[in-house]
Amino acid sequence: MMTSVERTPFNYSYIPGPLQYSFGVRADSGHELVRVRAARTPPLDEGYRLIERYMEQVGLPVQAVCALELRSPEQFSEQGFKEFNEAYAAKLDEWRILLDGSNPVARSNVIPEKRTVSGPSVHSFTYVRPQPGAPASYVISGESDAPEGFDSYNDQLIAPGDTSPRGMRKKAEYVIGELLRRKELLGSCWDEVTDVQVYTLHSYESIHTDLSGMVPLAANIAWQYCAPPVEEWAFEMDSRRVHVEEFVQ
Repeated sequence: MMTSVERTPFNYSYIPGPLQYSFGVRADSGHELVRVRAARTPPLDEGYRLIERYMEQVGLPVQAVCALELRSPEQFSEQGFKEFNEAYAAKLDEWRILLDGSNPVARSNVIPEKRTVSGPSVHSFTYVRPQPGAPASYVISGESDAPEGFDSYNDQLIAPGDTSPRGMRKKAEYVIGELLRRKELLGSCWDEVTDVQVYTLHSYESIHTDLSGMVPLAANIAWQYCAPPVEEWAFEMDSRRVHVEEFVQ
């Protein structure tokens, strides 16, 4: 259950979540978030080294990294996802980012259908930097049609196995409701969103009109032909308000 927002010593606040991510992050006053997209989606270990080099070049500690977007080659089983998350959290702990076992870093991790990767890879990362007078910026982690906080994700799926237009609408309504709750906890409103990413392989066209009506007109809605990270999951979204984006080789 999302009930609070915690401060970090790294100049951003976060909503505590499960092991693999926080539910969202927001830059502290006088700071801004910068999203950096990797030009070729490097494998995880290479991506980690890229992040370390980049942060050294900009003169900031790696602890300033507050969000990652990952890509994986295929959906995980629930047990496989648990094992992956444990290894991922160990890397954040090595970077001295975990706070008494709590993971402040936001994340999404999805499975491309057409542009495959050979293993878990880094699509982009976001970090926080000083910027006096910067407008509010935040990243909301990916939320799927499988609610958090239960022993088994798949026991709680929204409209399980139903990828009809009606089923997809139910999934979308649930996911958007969760994103709204996260934004409210961070002190943000839905109208501030700059980008929304939708991840599904199923009937997105059938809910596009409804979804467009639920997302702010100023926001960029990007449908990525990707599956959520775990078998049986069918729909996921994340969102952000970020004003500076860069590419890195």
